[in-house]
Amino acid sequence: MAHFAQLDENNEVIQVIVVNNNDILDQNGEESEEIGIQFCKTLLGQDTNWAQTSYNANFRKRYAGIGFSFDSVLDAFIPPKPFNSWLLDTESASWYPPVPKPTGDYVWDEASTNWVISPAPYPSWVLDENNQWTAPTPMPDDGKPYYWNEEQVSWVEYTQA
Repeated sequence: MAHFAQLDENNEVIQVIVVNNNDILDQNGEESEEIGIQFCKTLLGQDTNWAQTSYNANFRKRYAGIGFSFDSVLDAFIPPKPFNSWLLDTESASWYPPVPKPTGDYVWDEASTNWVISPAPYPSWVLDENNQWTAPTPMPDDGKPYYWNEEQVSWVEYTQA
């Protein structure tokens, strides 16, 4: 099956549809994006704008999603920009932060345009030497499923009701 992304006037993806491979074949039996685009226009209007996308990311860097944009110069679908300060890597068509992420549990803070230690998942947890949040006691290593109970400040075996 072939996949086609409908683009709005700003080349932003507004929907992705599936088209049978037989509907995009040229006279030689080869797949043709142009024939696929014409097929999509026949279905959804001649004034619509389309670009083929690859479910397996075999071309155009990645599979298109709603909210992605299509850059015809890069011939790539670009995901939404996560933060205003992030920059576009034109080789991968991916966004990256202006400051490399340090090792540990960090999150991006757009106000400072830098990485900050992420909030602790529980008040009792502490940062270890690698700046990663850890429980005050290790989780039992007996193969059973556990969850953290903050009221008891301990690991509790998960049991189904």
